[in-house]
Amino acid sequence: MTVAETYAAFAAREARGVSPTYERLSEAVSRDRELLALIETLPVDKRQPNLLFGVVRFLRGPVHDPADFRDFVTENWPEIDRQARRRATQTNECGRCAVLLPVLSMLPQPLALLEVGASAGLCLYPDRYGYRYGDQRIGGGPPVLECAASGLPPVRLPDVVWRGGLDLNPLDVTDPADLGWLDALIWPENDHRRARLHAAAAIAAADPPRLVRGDLVDDLPALAAKTPPNATLVVFHTSVLYQVPEPRRRAFAEVVRALPGHWIANEDPHVLPYEGLPEPPSGALHSVLALDGRPLAWTLPHGQALAWFADH
Repeated sequence: MTVAETYAAFAAREARGVSPTYERLSEAVSRDRELLALIETLPVDKRQPNLLFGVVRFLRGPVHDPADFRDFVTENWPEIDRQARRRATQTNECGRCAVLLPVLSMLPQPLALLEVGASAGLCLYPDRYGYRYGDQRIGGGPPVLECAASGLPPVRLPDVVWRGGLDLNPLDVTDPADLGWLDALIWPENDHRRARLHAAAAIAAADPPRLVRGDLVDDLPALAAKTPPNATLVVFHTSVLYQVPEPRRRAFAEVVRALPGHWIANEDPHVLPYEGLPEPPSGALHSVLALDGRPLAWTLPHGQALAWFADH
């Protein structure tokens, strides 16, 4: 897929109906030869819309008007290039806990949670958040995570006794620059996501998880070995593997399958494919929620919807 096609697809499949600003901006970039030429000077894994738009917002540049955005990018490209090369789209969306919770509810308690691609570790606190699935309310909060769910199995808060994360560049929510980067990655109209980011960051700051700088293949077994023996190990990840080259994805799958405990994946089916999937509920970009390699449900990227299709 060309860079132009990537930005056009982002507008149509991810931003539409979620962020009119990013939909409009992505469409404009997809047609702008000068901007596309600049983006193409970045490494392939640094060309995605979320990263570019996040960097511009982090630098306090404009995103609401495509013409102003274009002027800012062309005038400030050296700094944008530098920031894009050193940063990653570490969107730490705690809303994804709403789609993880049904699977966590199924597992033998208590749990030791180990997140791959943990960023600042905000998805390591599913037991501390509140949830609303239509009329069903679970837990307290704040934050309260809202999820439109169909076919939902029985859900309860998990008993989490250990939480740790692995990331190439762990973020610290007590560092203003790290928290500022997480804030910049939230889409402009999504004030509810911004509010829950800061509520979740307060929880993590008060009770920090064990975050380890490391590789998802080479360093996973050592961190998994540190979990308490009387807890069920749960290795999980959400929208992470698209940043990992395909051979390393295969190697990761081999490593995680060899560990005791369970593996929860919530990834784009083009990145982590499964056979015999039903049709997704709509044309929006959906991820597949899976337990130990068995697909269970379709989910939307920020945890805002879940369509369960497997037997409970």
